Amino acid sequence: MCFVCQDDVEWEELDWGDLGWVVRPANVPDAANLCVLDVKIQPGQGHDFHRHPNQEEVIFLRSGEIEQWVLEERRQLVPGDVAFIPKDTVHATFVAADATEPARVLVVLGPSHGLDGYEAVDASAEEPWASLRS
Repeated sequence: MCFVCQDDVEWEELDWGDLGWVVRPANVPDAANLCVLDVKIQPGQGHDFHRHPNQEEVIFLRSGEIEQWVLEERRQLVPGDVAFIPKDTVHATFVAADATEPARVLVVLGPSHGLDGYEAVDASAEEPWASLRS
């Protein structure tokens, strides 16, 4: 399969937003090196501190604004901005509670991992991550 149309994307509702599975081995069997996600994060929500032990990640902000963390560095990103996350690096993405719209993010991870193409390890309860946004 070389094309994934809008209607082909499988959506998963999570506590912090919606995850659209665009490319992963489960729906694109040849996707051994990439996992592509369409992510919607609602105002006041975020994907708390986590890491991908065996994957690099690119986060491309399509719309809205996000507070992006990479390790202990924080940046406010606007549409068109990109964050690169090295393999096994703790990071997090948040949308301000007073934001007027959800953030829409295109995420690319590689290499693909398992059928979902994705692996994440929660780090939000570990220090210094548990206290960074206090």
